[in-house]
Amino acid sequence: MISVIIPTYNESTVIGGLIRFLIANTSNQVAEIFVSDAGSSDGTVEAAAKAGAVVLHSPEKGRAAQMNYAALRSKGSVLYFVHADCFPPAGFAKDIMDAVKNGYDCGRYQTRFMSNLFLLKLNAFFTRFDFFSCYGGDQTLFITKDLFNQLHGFDITKKIMEDYDLTVRARKNGRYKIFKKKVLISARKYELNSWLQVQRANYKAVQSYKKGMSTTEIAINYKKMLRLQ
Repeated sequence: MISVIIPTYNESTVIGGLIRFLIANTSNQVAEIFVSDAGSSDGTVEAAAKAGAVVLHSPEKGRAAQMNYAALRSKGSVLYFVHADCFPPAGFAKDIMDAVKNGYDCGRYQTRFMSNLFLLKLNAFFTRFDFFSCYGGDQTLFITKDLFNQLHGFDITKKIMEDYDLTVRARKNGRYKIFKKKVLISARKYELNSWLQVQRANYKAVQSYKKGMSTTEIAINYKKMLRLQ
């Protein structure tokens, strides 16, 4: 069984639609859909609950802490982490459980943006490859609970790129699957900034991480380079 976990902070404009989509496309392979919220003030909690999610109030803000909080309370043998502005393929539950049955311990999808911009289509094209830059949460991530617990979950000291860190550790200890199907993801970051601005910020974040810069400093620099919703 799968436990879907969505970390949120002020995502009222998108969370209801995502929850309704997930419920409409779940099967008996999904145990629960958690929204782990960090004190939203815009109605996110109410929208998520109304749509049918189980809402948790994380005592600590930050995606890593919020996702760990939900994982500790999950029933499923597989955890599936999804960002609030991402829509998995309709058959995600079967995809994930089939992968686990075939010996995979973790994995992700490719992506497609909610945009016709050619440069975003180019970005999405490269998510079919096994690049470090494609380890982000926009691709969504499934991982068996056994492996997640073995790795002690997300590192809550990571203020950004917590999903990259977990994926690297998971791949060293389990089999990793890249699905051919695509997650539909929001282009809102590119609507608030130019394509080049986002690419520069992402590149700098990845390179800084590889050089060992603290994720607190990376997060500060990232926010300085971009307008974020």
